[in-house]
Amino acid sequence: MDVNPRLLQYFVAVAEELHFGRAATRLHISQPSLSQQIRKLERTLGTALFIRSTRQVQLTDAGRTLALEAPVALSALARAVELTRLAGSKTETTVRLGYTPVASFETLSTLLNALQADHPTLAVIPSEVFSAEIPKHLHNGELDLGLALSPPSCEGVGSEFLREESVSALLSAHHRLAAKPVIPLSLLHEETLLLFPRQLAPAYYDDIVAACQEAGFSPDIRAFDEPPVSAWLARLSSGREVGLAPSAFAEHAARAGTAIVRRDVVKPSIMAKLSLMWASNDPSPTMVSVLASARQCAERNGWLQSNIR
Repeated sequence: MDVNPRLLQYFVAVAEELHFGRAATRLHISQPSLSQQIRKLERTLGTALFIRSTRQVQLTDAGRTLALEAPVALSALARAVELTRLAGSKTETTVRLGYTPVASFETLSTLLNALQADHPTLAVIPSEVFSAEIPKHLHNGELDLGLALSPPSCEGVGSEFLREESVSALLSAHHRLAAKPVIPLSLLHEETLLLFPRQLAPAYYDDIVAACQEAGFSPDIRAFDEPPVSAWLARLSSGREVGLAPSAFAEHAARAGTAIVRRDVVKPSIMAKLSLMWASNDPSPTMVSVLASARQCAERNGWLQSNIR
């Protein structure tokens, strides 16, 4: 099956916008041409990806699956191309960036765009790594930079907050709490919370448990060992559990799948903190410049005031 990567890029734009006109503007092509390319992709795959009407565009079940998998495939392809290019040319400076899965959408893309704009000859090679594993890869020289969720302080590793955002609830559109505009945390006392295992982001996990206890209950938590994000989201769309995730990630996940909704969690709110991490024995001009660009990116987007520790 021959699926052109450009068709996947077109699909991702429509899946994120859920509007052919806005997606066409974003891609700098005409709307009829975009519609034709999406139909071509549907014929190639042998299934409909969108439900189209005069009022709205929705993803089909197949479309929701592709909306989760296409960015991963495109990222892997881009990484393969970049590694191949770098193998044949030593002129570019490279930064190997490991990022936590919950930063994989808006936060990561915004940061990468900022680094590319500031450093056109810099090649950033991203790879998905769970937060708890990033310090080890930095120590071993396998990564140059990490983007981690609530990481602990580690000897030999520098750390700087990049983004602080509230934690949102992700749940099936048919869940009993889906009709509520916001969800007080105490209403989750009878729910099963679907989380990543504690060892993958201990501080984040413990903050959630502490907030639940502050709300008057000990949470019933179900976790999978190193689960792929797509499987986690599929479980939420079809099950009764409630997932908790940083708001930017939750918003993207809810937009990609009509079976999932995002709701703010209040009383108390839970905060998730994303941090940049690097080997503190790396004083290279490249790393100093990359960190400066990341700070400027955070300031422009109102993520937080940089706070080195």
